[in-house]
Amino acid sequence: MISVEHARLMARYNTWQNRSLYGAADTLDDAARKLERGAFFGSIHGTLSHLLWGDRMWMSRFAGTPKPTGNGRDAVTMFPDWVELKRHRVAFDATIEDWTARLDPSWPYGTLTWYSGLAKRDVSKPAWMLVTHMFNHQTHHRGQVHAMLTAAGAKPEDTDLMLMDV
Repeated sequence: MISVEHARLMARYNTWQNRSLYGAADTLDDAARKLERGAFFGSIHGTLSHLLWGDRMWMSRFAGTPKPTGNGRDAVTMFPDWVELKRHRVAFDATIEDWTARLDPSWPYGTLTWYSGLAKRDVSKPAWMLVTHMFNHQTHHRGQVHAMLTAAGAKPEDTDLMLMDV
């Protein structure tokens, strides 16, 4: 079980890490960001776009924010323009942090039910587990992006949570 404080910490970590990755990706040209690199979602740009799509999907379930269109695979082309993708990422990181700041301490103890396009059925899970999943999904794909950026010669910051200013 997670606490509201844990969700807030992870939201801040998400923002911190996204600033690092997007900053490092800014040192590459558009072709390098969109180069197929063999990751789940192909490129640095595609993986970051998928990650934003996933965050939007989970937050639509958690907080009633607008649900993104398409599916997780389509998400790689959701924002073809780098500047637009960055702008939406920054804004949505603030949305996640704002949501955790207002999160009722009892909410994680509830159950969330939604139709899963992936499972093709209704699914019910403890809210705390789903929030954990969202933050874990972020970490997973950011790790892929970190590796791709490093291989491309960019220098993202360290990813260790303990190094984040709290």
